[in-house]
Amino acid sequence: MQDIQSLIINYLPVVIFFVLALAICLAFLLVTFVFAPSNPDPEKLSAYECGFNAFDDARMKFDVRFYLVAILFIIFDLEVAFLFPWIFQVDAGNVAAFWSMMVFLGVLTIGFIYEWSSGALEWE
Repeated sequence: MQDIQSLIINYLPVVIFFVLALAICLAFLLVTFVFAPSNPDPEKLSAYECGFNAFDDARMKFDVRFYLVAILFIIFDLEVAFLFPWIFQVDAGNVAAFWSMMVFLGVLTIGFIYEWSSGALEWE
């Protein structure tokens, strides 16, 4: 019985944190629901960042370059995400990590040169 009480006492700050976090989230949701304006104008309801206006047919033709730019952004964004843990391995003196990342960056550079030379980055 003593072990259960000590366990509850040890985890009491975590439970209090979750209760407070839930209360703050609910308070923010309630405040925005009560005080936020709910009269959007036509400009706010218009299509943006997708390149075309919304129509009733989902099978309409569109320019595939929007998706190509998004995929290229994701590829190079993930490249940066892989570089952060690599820095610590190279700082620790891991030579294999250095060369494996050089191979990774080489493959990405070759892919970038291919995209550039094939005109995928040209908008017009």
